[in-house]
Amino acid sequence: MITPRIFPILLLLLLPASAAFAQTPDQVLVVINKQSAASQEIGQYYLSKRGVPPANLCTLDTAPEETILRDVYDQQVEAPIAAFLKAHDLVEKILYIVTTSGVPLRVEGAWSSDLNESAASVDSELTLVYQHLHGVKNELRGFVPNPFYRQRDTPFRHPLFPMYLVTRLAAYDVATAKKLVDRSLAAHNTGKFVIDAKAADSTPGNQWLRTAALMLPKDRVVLDDSATVLTDQKDVIGYASWGSNDPDHKQRFLHFQWLPGAIATEFVSSDGRTMKRPPDTWRLGNWGDRATWFEGAPQSLAGDYLEEGASAASGQAWEPFLQYCPHPEFILPAYFSGRTLAESFYMGIPALSWMNVVFGDPLMRLLP
Repeated sequence: MITPRIFPILLLLLLPASAAFAQTPDQVLVVINKQSAASQEIGQYYLSKRGVPPANLCTLDTAPEETILRDVYDQQVEAPIAAFLKAHDLVEKILYIVTTSGVPLRVEGAWSSDLNESAASVDSELTLVYQHLHGVKNELRGFVPNPFYRQRDTPFRHPLFPMYLVTRLAAYDVATAKKLVDRSLAAHNTGKFVIDAKAADSTPGNQWLRTAALMLPKDRVVLDDSATVLTDQKDVIGYASWGSNDPDHKQRFLHFQWLPGAIATEFVSSDGRTMKRPPDTWRLGNWGDRATWFEGAPQSLAGDYLEEGASAASGQAWEPFLQYCPHPEFILPAYFSGRTLAESFYMGIPALSWMNVVFGDPLMRLLP
């Protein structure tokens, strides 16, 4: 569950997001794993469909395990990516890094209840490669503030924002991962933003959800803060909720009709813990009964949204604490305004070298 370390929230007077500053495929680095056939197939498919230059393909040689030790990350993931960027004179040009199924997902580390953790998602660690290539040394434990967080009116660029925007093309199988690319290319600015808050909940999370609804056109929003869990919605282009942290949310699939380009985000501490397919018999469970867990937790999974038809989703590899989950009041309006998927999500993610994962094509944006 999301640990209730809640800081006082300031009411932000949010201005309309600026017009999108679209980036181009030659600013994307695609990372595949030599030891994973799935990784290679997805990476090559993305290069072909998106028109990413073949010279922007970086190949790792590491065991395709989802969870790795820190020294494996340092030596077999970050080091070869950093060397590739430097050797090909891409350090400044690359803005986005795309990892793929078969590239490790999580870095194991010490867990702490005071934000002093050394565990992290691989993708969140990779955002800091830019800083490392410029001689910055980051503390292993804890997080690094995201310099792009809440930057609603500024296009992402170097060196103003010393980081890479990292997303992942992954799903329960290769076919679905490829569909993320196809859906991305078909994305248009139409459909509804479905926002499902908890009933009678006074935490900041509910306020962020309500603020997101206020920042979007009224006729494009479905907002519910009752005990009803929204299901069977049509023409969904965006979704935000508490996922399985809503006590009324008891089923894995929402049975939405997702439009191409649809994104999903939720306040769940372990929904990005795996991209292994659960058994068809698995149902959302509870922390007190280990028999209801899948891959270490009973909580909802980002992969289920992708399986059902969403084009992108966020998740958490480990416990992020509520305030460091992606903030929908920044993500959804930015995405609606025409920002890329990666810009939109990282505008709403407060911390780097942390737990967050964004699944989807970083260049995806809602075309008119």
